[in-house]
Amino acid sequence: MNVRSEDAKCARDAWIRALERTARIEDDPYCTLPVLIDRAALDFGASPALVSAIGSLSYQELAARANQYARWGLSQGLKPGDTIALMMGNCAEYVALWLGLTRIGVTVALINTNLSGNALAHCLETAAPRLIVVGAELTPALAALRTRLAYGGHWVLGESPQDFIPLLPALAQQSGDALGRGDYEAPSLDATALYIYTSGTTGLPKAARVTHYRVLRWSQWFAGLLDTSPKDRLFNCLPLYHSVGGVVAVGAALVGGAAVVIRPRFSASDFWRDVREERCTLFQYIGELCRYLVNMPYQPLETVHSLRMACGNGLRHEVWERFQARFGIPRILEYYASTEGNFSLYNCEGRPGSIGRIPSYLAHRLPVALLRIDVDSGEPMRDTAGFCERCGPDEVGEAIGWIPGQAETRAGRFEGYADADATARKVLRDVFKPGDAWYRTGDLMRRDADGFFYFVDRMGETYRWKGENVSTEEVLGTLAGAHGVLEGVVFGVRVPHTEGSAGMAALVAGLEFDLSAFRAFMIERLPPYARPLFLRLMPTLESTGTFKPRKQELQREGFDPTQIRDPLYFDDPRVGAYVPLDATLYADIAAGRIRL
Repeated sequence: MNVRSEDAKCARDAWIRALERTARIEDDPYCTLPVLIDRAALDFGASPALVSAIGSLSYQELAARANQYARWGLSQGLKPGDTIALMMGNCAEYVALWLGLTRIGVTVALINTNLSGNALAHCLETAAPRLIVVGAELTPALAALRTRLAYGGHWVLGESPQDFIPLLPALAQQSGDALGRGDYEAPSLDATALYIYTSGTTGLPKAARVTHYRVLRWSQWFAGLLDTSPKDRLFNCLPLYHSVGGVVAVGAALVGGAAVVIRPRFSASDFWRDVREERCTLFQYIGELCRYLVNMPYQPLETVHSLRMACGNGLRHEVWERFQARFGIPRILEYYASTEGNFSLYNCEGRPGSIGRIPSYLAHRLPVALLRIDVDSGEPMRDTAGFCERCGPDEVGEAIGWIPGQAETRAGRFEGYADADATARKVLRDVFKPGDAWYRTGDLMRRDADGFFYFVDRMGETYRWKGENVSTEEVLGTLAGAHGVLEGVVFGVRVPHTEGSAGMAALVAGLEFDLSAFRAFMIERLPPYARPLFLRLMPTLESTGTFKPRKQELQREGFDPTQIRDPLYFDDPRVGAYVPLDATLYADIAAGRIRL
């Protein structure tokens, strides 16, 4: 295997720490993360736990605040199995609230703060909460749904609008002392701690069930990989309603005695000043954030920092090396995971572009496979015996993770969604032998001869054109390297009188962007069938709260100039150039008068 000895040692040490930290989780079936926070308060006392511009908490203060929320929940008659919905912006109070309520067995549904209308109503109806806690600035979105929601109470943190009950006065009446054994019914590791919603890039969000076991395992595993200690300060500008920003980043820091520096949102212009002033040693990223930083003009502070590692997912190969070299990041820990998924991959060796690998000594514990897929149907290909076919080296297929039986192990279980039907649709049965069950990720990957995995695309986002399968992710990875391209998204669009879907790219470009140079760049690097036939130049790309572009809306709008105000271009085969796409040209394309 082509891995430097230094990288191999760092990887081995990281795996060992993660395994050691998670080895004893199941020894005490009632030792949840909130319980560990009480213990951390004794160990780390006045050391900072959560650092926020609108209120910080030491370890002692965090434990006390969480206990106040636990007692408040008990005073409201909340009991194990009940659900409350939490819809607040990033702040220290957010973490204290869900830690306190999950301590007493309540499930907390973490609601995306960007939602409103039907999408917000859907998320609340899915969770069916007894109570809703909302930040003052978000009350208008909730108030607009008042006639549709029939829950027990709407509590607000901050100034209280009419009909919302102020939470802080009620909280002040509760003691922050540790709860006694007789004060509450402690939840087990198998109880549901959180509902965390999928991002909703396609369709309405689904509420993924996250047990206390998963919360604790995520926290301890990443604490081992990152080697967190009281010397560390982790910069976290990701949404706290998401699993990465709200559980992985927070939990990994807190179980190691580190501080979490919370920011309400990502700011490319303020990032390096913030990281330097807060003396941060760790940074939790989403790949898009790294690309935003690389595209920013030079800042003198961008290499004057104390970061020792950046950890996250979605960092493309073409951004990775530029990001690491320009900003002087010693180590990057890229990984693959999903909120509901039953397995993860970790690139502890720091190989650019890879989402990770499974060491040979763990392959039996973490079975992962790549299946050959029929792109048109989206279903796995099966042999004459009816079993699925595995991919060979560098062959693209859907990643699946083995689901053990309930009596075998908690690790690897698929905990599913609040919706039982949605859960069933993610399980593939009779895969390699009768009766086995595997979790379908919906993600296409390839694995090289060294065992490193590489993300290719999402199922359904690969389209077929000119008889070839085209990966939107791989095309976008190429386009992102073109001069003047700041960000973009690639998708397939249906064209009348043609088979399959033609490629289209929606791009945000700088002033230096040149259509002719862009087309030449594509011709040099992409086969003809993979080059976007249509271009849409946009001032910005609308994204989800976790920085994923809303591809579905763009795909639905297609390339009709009568419906789109942004500049549209067509790679006209008659002239060998991108030309403006107006209504007349659109009509010719739609009528099949231009041979594509």
